[in-house]
Amino acid sequence: MTQRNETRFARTRASALLLAATLSLFGTASVMADTTADAPKAIDKAANTLESLKELDGKAPARRTLNIQSWKTAEGARVLFVEAHELPMFDMRLLFAAGSSQDGATPGIALITNAMLNEGVKGKDVSAIAQGFEGLGADFGNGSYRDMALASLRSLSAPDKREPALKLFSEVVGKPTFPADSLARIKNQLLASFEYQKQNPGKLAGDELFKRLYGDHPYGHPSMGTAKSITPITLAQLKAFHAKAYAAGNAVIALVGDLSRADAEAVAAQVSASLPKGPALAKTVAPTEPKAGETHIEFPSKQTHLMLAELGIDRADPDYAALSLGNSILGGGGFGSRLMTEVREKRGLTYGISSGFTPMQAQGPFIIGLQTRAELSENTLKLVKDVTRDFLVNGPTQKELDDAKRERAGSFPLSTASNSAIVGQLGAIGFYNLPLSYLEDFMTQSQSVTVEQVKTVMNKHLNVDKLVIVTAGPTVAQKPLPPPTDRPAEQPLGVPEH
Repeated sequence: MTQRNETRFARTRASALLLAATLSLFGTASVMADTTADAPKAIDKAANTLESLKELDGKAPARRTLNIQSWKTAEGARVLFVEAHELPMFDMRLLFAAGSSQDGATPGIALITNAMLNEGVKGKDVSAIAQGFEGLGADFGNGSYRDMALASLRSLSAPDKREPALKLFSEVVGKPTFPADSLARIKNQLLASFEYQKQNPGKLAGDELFKRLYGDHPYGHPSMGTAKSITPITLAQLKAFHAKAYAAGNAVIALVGDLSRADAEAVAAQVSASLPKGPALAKTVAPTEPKAGETHIEFPSKQTHLMLAELGIDRADPDYAALSLGNSILGGGGFGSRLMTEVREKRGLTYGISSGFTPMQAQGPFIIGLQTRAELSENTLKLVKDVTRDFLVNGPTQKELDDAKRERAGSFPLSTASNSAIVGQLGAIGFYNLPLSYLEDFMTQSQSVTVEQVKTVMNKHLNVDKLVIVTAGPTVAQKPLPPPTDRPAEQPLGVPEH
C-alpha cells in the first residue's frame, strides 16, 4: 500500500487515477489488492517453495487455496482472516468507507484526514511515530481513494514485537491528535501540487473527464479537492470526519499471517476497540447517465491526451468476469490487444494505449486512454472509436478468448502468492461485501465464458455513441493517419509527455 514516504498526493497522474484503478478485482491483471500491490511469485502448492519453469512444464502455476475465516468484533467491524505460518510476520489492513465519495460539501477532507493519521498521537509527533514503527521492524501505510480510505500494518508476529506495534498502530488510526502545524504543511503541499497539476494535461483531462462523466455525483469531484475547498478546512472538521468515517462499524479488518485464530481475534478486538464508536456509512448512490460528447482542453504540447469513457459497472455486477476478459482482448491486455495492435503496432501512433473497467460501490468508469502526436489526434480518436465499435459488433475470436483465458489462469496464483497480496484481496472482499469464495468463483466463471457471452455483455455495458471524450493538447492542422503496416514508417514517441 502507499507508504508514508510515498504519500500523500502521489496519484496526481490521470493515468494512475483512472486506468488503474482504483482497486479492481481481476481486471486486466490480478487485482483486488490496490494499485501498488507487491508483485509476488508463484508458490508451490505442496511445499512452500518457488516453482521452477521446468516444474511448470506448460501447466498453469498451482493455486493457493485460501481458508478465509470471518467474524465481527463487538464494535461491529467485519474481520477476514487467513492463517499463514510460512513467515514469522503478519499483515493487517483496515478499510473504511471514508474515501472522497464521503467528502460531501468539502472536497479533499477525506484525503487530508487520512494523511493526518500518523502526524501525531498523544506524546508522539510524526517523527516519533515513524521511529516507533521502524524500531520494531514494523511498516505503516495509508491511502485514500474514491470509495475507501485505509491504513495498514506489517509486523513481526512475535509478541514482543507484535504487541507494541499494535498499540502504536491503534493509537495512530483510532486516536490521532491532528496537529495544527501538520495541517498547515499538508495544505501547503496540496496547494503546491495543484499548481504543478496545471502543467499536467493528463491530470487536467482526467479531472474534466470525471466531471463530465459524473457531474454532481460524489465521484465527480477531484479526490484531492481543490485550492478553494481545502484552504478553509479546520481541525474541528477533520476530527468530526474521523469520528464519523473511521468508526468501528464502518471498518473492515483484513488479517493474514503467522497468527492463530485466537491471536487474530485478539488483534482485531484491540484495533476495533481503539476506533471511534459508530455505524457503517451509507453506500454511494448510483450516478445518472452522462451526456455523450467531446470536450477539448487547449494545452501547448507536441502530444494530445485522449480519454474516452462511459459508466461501467459496480463491484457486485455478475457480468464482471466476462467483461474483464472482453476488455483484456480489446485493450486491457497490453501487447496483442486489439487497440494496441491497431493503434501502436500497425501505425505507430502512440507509445501505449489501454482500456479498463474500474468497478466500485457505484458504477465505476470504463476508460480508454492514450497520448498521440497532436497533428494526428482527431484521426487517432476516430480509429480508436472504429476499433472499439468493430469489437462490439463482431466480438472476439475463439483464439483471442482462449489466449485471454490461458493468461488469466497463469496469472491467477499471483493474486494470492504473498501475504500482502492476500490481505489486499481480503480487504476488497470485505469492503465490497463479496462472497468468501469470490476468487475461486471468479476463475470458474472466467474459464466457462463463451465468445457469444463476451460479445453480449460488452454490448450490454458499452456503446461507442455514448462515450464521454476529453482531449488535452494544442489546436493544430490535422494530418491523415499512416496506412497500417507491419513496420510503421514513424515509430511512436519514445516517452509519453507529462
